[in-house]
Amino acid sequence: MMLATEHCYIVTVMIEPQQFDVVELLVNLPEHGLRAGLQGAIAECYPDQSYEVEFTNRDGETLALVALSVKQFIVVWKANTKTWVSAAEQIELAQRSRRSCLRRTVEVLVAQLSEDTRREVLDFARSIYERRQMATGQP
Repeated sequence: MMLATEHCYIVTVMIEPQQFDVVELLVNLPEHGLRAGLQGAIAECYPDQSYEVEFTNRDGETLALVALSVKQFIVVWKANTKTWVSAAEQIELAQRSRRSCLRRTVEVLVAQLSEDTRREVLDFARSIYERRQMATGQP
């Protein structure tokens, strides 16, 4: 589950949200009963860069129809190509952007955690880094 209050859409020049794309919510929207991590489909695209997103339950019943900005979601499935956006592709695109979307997402995620949980996340990241360093033989 991802939590964020700000997030750029990977790289808007390369991938632009389109009608029927599947998106993942990056923010909690308690006024609509929605939490970060829920997936919905873009029902409508507006000229002001906002998108009407429909969230449904497992039976396909609408939970909420909400207008969102691109900072509130990330596209995870492209309707026009009928393909999932891979994590590798998201990272690659984020690295090409002026300001790393991935870095901002992580910063916002971590900022919302308690101090103890932040330490756990940092310890986990360090352990991954150390394992990779050992696996590649780098100091």
